[in-house]
Amino acid sequence: MLINAQTKIAALLKHHPDALEAIIALAPDFKKLRNPILRKLMAGRTSIAMASKIGGCKPEDFFKALAPLGFEADKTAEVKEDHPENQPVPEYLQQLNPEQLIHFDVRALLAQGNDPLKQIQQKVKALHPGEALLIINNFEPVPLIKLLEKQGFKSYVKYIDTDTIETYFYKTEAHAGTEKAPETEISTSGDWEQVLKHFENKVQEIDVRHLEMPMPMMTILGALDTLPENKALYVHHKRIPVFLLSELKDRHFEYRIKEIREGEVYLLIFKNK
Repeated sequence: MLINAQTKIAALLKHHPDALEAIIALAPDFKKLRNPILRKLMAGRTSIAMASKIGGCKPEDFFKALAPLGFEADKTAEVKEDHPENQPVPEYLQQLNPEQLIHFDVRALLAQGNDPLKQIQQKVKALHPGEALLIINNFEPVPLIKLLEKQGFKSYVKYIDTDTIETYFYKTEAHAGTEKAPETEISTSGDWEQVLKHFENKVQEIDVRHLEMPMPMMTILGALDTLPENKALYVHHKRIPVFLLSELKDRHFEYRIKEIREGEVYLLIFKNK
């Protein structure tokens, strides 16, 4: 297969299954590709050039690592800045004045290991009619998009570069006030011990406390995809994952929560029969 800097990671993985491990060996950041959900989300949108920036390497490192698998570098191809193709800007956003855009850059918060959800929710509630919230991040916030869609918000994602992705959230007049925020029970579950005993010796454990966003949610959903019906997923988490709880309800999963202390939360997730 002839490849260049603009070749998508998905094309490499489709052409040769061993390409995954060859890519992961190039940089620690690429270990995230082992997660099937994140791989499906990102591989089709990420080129070798983009991945090289993320991993702190060069396209030539990809070419060298992939050569033993039969990949051949097209050295005549022009190397250029690359990012996923942006969709046309919605007409609603085109008509907004700069003062109607509420900017919130969450990159510093995430780099410090903090969850910006609470502040995002506050800004969403404070939006006036005709205003839009602009979240600046370094990845597409899929869980946030899904959560706010349930509250009647439309979204538009704009790729600036590998470190800057802008996501706009807004309500048109037709949708303003027509949706209510989903009611999600996030209190500590009173029957935790009883449910845990019910799944005694039928528990699969994962620990997502060391993962950066959005990997905890992606990892949990990936584990649930292969979870046997008679088992429960026992999750070690740093916080109550509000995004995840809404998604679990849509997928007909039940859950129980046990808060131990700040920075230590347990979740027990199982199929709703």
